[in-house]
Amino acid sequence: MQDTHDTTDAIQEPRLWSDGRWTARVVKNEDDDGWAVAMTLQGEAEPALVGPWTMGRDKKNPKPLDVSAFNTLVKTASEVIRRHEQQLHAQLNKSVHITVQGQRLRVALAIVPDEEGATATLSAQDELGEELGRVRVPPTFKLTVASAAAWAEGGFERPR
Repeated sequence: MQDTHDTTDAIQEPRLWSDGRWTARVVKNEDDDGWAVAMTLQGEAEPALVGPWTMGRDKKNPKPLDVSAFNTLVKTASEVIRRHEQQLHAQLNKSVHITVQGQRLRVALAIVPDEEGATATLSAQDELGEELGRVRVPPTFKLTVASAAAWAEGGFERPR
């Protein structure tokens, strides 16, 4: 019976381990005499995670990679990427809550990065989520409670 399971992307070597999505590579640590492991996501030029790697029993060569270590490294590297994405999202999306004429509003600034020039949108919603205003603003626009209130009190016209 022929094995039809595709294993062309799987690599399981002592210093190189890959599941086709993630690749762990044990390399000589440039800073000292030890070893490091680099976790790289498929298609990315730079590793998502680089950390120290354990010496083997001979205290000279690195400990070989195995399935347990690889799975732990994948989990850790995935968490690093997730945290980076959350941080980037927080930098690009800000909001404040204000009260204007007795009405509670959420004013949000969303920045969309682009190599040719970032864009930004300022929007306001009431407590039920209904949009009251939306305008394009420079990506350098500073969203504060004061700037949000001034925009709302000005009838949601494009800030100057």
